Amino acid sequence: MRWERVVEECESALLAKVFRTDPVQLLDALREECDAHAVVCSQSRVLVPNDYTVELAKGVHDELAARGGQVGWHLTDVLARHAAERGYEWAGPLTVHVTVGEVPNGRYRISSAALAHIPAGAAGPRGM
Repeated sequence: MRWERVVEECESALLAKVFRTDPVQLLDALREECDAHAVVCSQSRVLVPNDYTVELAKGVHDELAARGGQVGWHLTDVLARHAAERGYEWAGPLTVHVTVGEVPNGRYRISSAALAHIPAGAAGPRGM
């Protein structure tokens, strides 16, 4: 428990430097997006979206790209820990995309979708 708190504090410090805003708001918004779209399938199974998009203002996104673009991985880690704590199950492989978007006041916008895992061979032509 203590180690997780240290990791979250480090992530928050990194995000504060990058986003120049309160990183707790962004992390909370990401968690809320997950919680808001949770679907109870049974008493022991709660399914949540697995594909998240964080849209950032162009200036913020460009600054992230210049720093190596590791923020998407950090956001994915935070979301994965949140889901594990709640006992959520992903609809497929978890991804968090950080993109440029038209966002109000230089802030962020978060959206999500449930994308099933599709095997590579499934998209190819089928024999008759």
